[in-house]
Amino acid sequence: MAEEKNETIVEVLAHDDDGNEGEEGEVTADSEKPRLKKGFSFTKAYQMPQRHTKAFTTLETIVLGYQSLGVVYGDLGTSPLYVFSSIKLSEPTERDLLGILSIIFWTLTLMGLLKYVLIVLRADDHGEGGTFALYSLLRQHLNFKSEMVMSLKSLDSDANLQFHSTRSSIQSKAKRFLEESFIAQKIITYIVLLGTCMVIGDGALTPAISVLSAVQGIQSRSPKITQNDVVGLSVAILLLLFLFQRFGTSKVSFSFSPIMILWFGFTALIGLYNIIKYYPPVLKAISPHYMFYFFADQKSKGWTLLGAIALCITGAEAMFADLGHFSKGAIQFAFCSMVYPALILAYAGEAAYLIKHPDQLSTAFYSSVPEPVFWPMFIVATLAAVVASQALISASFSIIRQSIALGCFPRVTMVHTSEKHEGQVYSPEVNYFLMIACILITVGFKGGAEIGNAFGVAVIWVMLITTFLLTVVMIVIWQTNIALALLFFTVFVIIEGVYMTSLLNKLVEGGWVPFAISAIFIVITLTWTYGRRKKAQYEAQRMLDRQKFEELMASTRRVPGVCFFCTDLMNGIPPIVRHYTELIGSIRNVTVFVTVRTLPVRSVLPSERFNIGKLGPMGVYRCLVQFGYMDVHTMEGDEFAESVIAAFRDATENQEEREMLDAALHDGVVFVLGRIILKMTEKQGYIKQRIINSFYRFLQKNFRSNVATLRIPPGKQLQVGMLYEI
Repeated sequence: MAEEKNETIVEVLAHDDDGNEGEEGEVTADSEKPRLKKGFSFTKAYQMPQRHTKAFTTLETIVLGYQSLGVVYGDLGTSPLYVFSSIKLSEPTERDLLGILSIIFWTLTLMGLLKYVLIVLRADDHGEGGTFALYSLLRQHLNFKSEMVMSLKSLDSDANLQFHSTRSSIQSKAKRFLEESFIAQKIITYIVLLGTCMVIGDGALTPAISVLSAVQGIQSRSPKITQNDVVGLSVAILLLLFLFQRFGTSKVSFSFSPIMILWFGFTALIGLYNIIKYYPPVLKAISPHYMFYFFADQKSKGWTLLGAIALCITGAEAMFADLGHFSKGAIQFAFCSMVYPALILAYAGEAAYLIKHPDQLSTAFYSSVPEPVFWPMFIVATLAAVVASQALISASFSIIRQSIALGCFPRVTMVHTSEKHEGQVYSPEVNYFLMIACILITVGFKGGAEIGNAFGVAVIWVMLITTFLLTVVMIVIWQTNIALALLFFTVFVIIEGVYMTSLLNKLVEGGWVPFAISAIFIVITLTWTYGRRKKAQYEAQRMLDRQKFEELMASTRRVPGVCFFCTDLMNGIPPIVRHYTELIGSIRNVTVFVTVRTLPVRSVLPSERFNIGKLGPMGVYRCLVQFGYMDVHTMEGDEFAESVIAAFRDATENQEEREMLDAALHDGVVFVLGRIILKMTEKQGYIKQRIINSFYRFLQKNFRSNVATLRIPPGKQLQVGMLYEI
């Protein structure tokens, strides 16, 4: 990852229950342990460490660039497998083929090199890329007030900081408009959700089309091999690919990168060979006037063929989405030094071959491979197609991780597979969802044109969304000259818009697939954020204040032992506490309200693991447990209880209280897990009832909670349910 994190700083800001600010202290490895404060609450329990762009050495950039070949560029690099063969043109002329090559060249140059490599990669958010990174940047510089946006947690602690600097009146007006327009904020939010979900859809489509296109080459060697055989072999390869994901991005990239070097080397050399042998002046297609010849000759058919030609830029979004796995310089270096020139030579070689053999357009790639190297090329192509699938799979993991960090997606297992790069993650749940979706697509469409249609629709929609969001970033955050920002927007909206219009008639023929996959994730996201907001509103209105809490503690019988009450709230006492005491009729002598969370740093020092405070009556405490993303959560129930009580004992100056803590620990420990059930009443309407009573409740039941990291023994758990009727 392209960011270096300084030493973690944890700030503990004490308030009494009347809102008066107390002492502020920093807990670091060298600081003194904090004392317990009465009426303590965590106003700011963690401050994001300052981050700055790490200056990579030349060698580090080359190594990361080498790794990126095996993760980022598989999809884009293997597009020569299927672009020409996807173009349905019965009798292509020399001018047609030069026109197609010209469109491919300028698409790769303008959208791949200019847009993504030189411009979009600059819009990272602390080293993270993708649609959510653009959204996070906007939230850091704009005051979003829409209900949905306000319900999302900020990705970083600085996400609510406002950006102050000199800007033109037009830029100021744009900023004011976005901050004051509830509709504009909702549009941006929904566009972001659609874009991120489309990228996840790509994660299912890319493996299907890449592997099928590579394996289909074997049919040219034997008429006995049927399309069903190709589909079966493709499914077997895809299963191995998804099972391999658990080893992590670093191991995957080191295994895959040699394959991609062979692929780019082979395709470049074969392309150069075909250029020299069949049509040396083929590179004259660089002149854009051949594009005009193509559309003049083909007329409306040329427009419909753009949907197939658009496949040449598939995978470009992965350069941005996978940025967190590597570094900007590494991705730029790999593209400019190897990927771009190899692709130009590969496409030019295919075009040169087809000019002499126009009847072989449907099998362009394998037909253009010289006979002596066919089998080595087939093996490399199949392996490269497997690698091609990696780019969007890794991007999907990154996107889900960002979504969870923003609070708009249920918690899934997120395994960090590298100690050096925070962005290298793996999620088994997401991986298996993509595997099932990919196999269903492969078996369902059986390698037909529908997969290409679906793929093209997803790719162009994501690019259009990135263009729109980046334009807003350029105007509001970068303060780019308004004319340049509009030029960027106009050029790329026209290019991508033309491609999109050519794909509109493909929606019925497979183009609906990415929208169907996106719909699944959008429903999950909207349901989760809506349910969390309703839950937070309910608890905020019914939280116990200091007086009521002390009255509750005074009127409740105290019994020996320790009770750890697990809650997501860092501040305040949730209403389920009153419900619990009324049900049980007693409370332990020592009661600790525990909140667990994982911070965006590699590791939290043992001295920073627990942030503790006293809540009113004697024996009632609050504890914030913090883990870094690489910390191994080996702490189990008894060990956790002993560690927390030891922290309270060390921070307590009163001998009587210390003795009470020791005695309570000796008397036994119980962990109370509050299970909140939301119920929407009939007066809220049928749709809202279904969202909360069915969808949100299902997500709550089937996804992970933060408390799961504590590994509490079942025999020491007590689940208390409470119905929140909204």
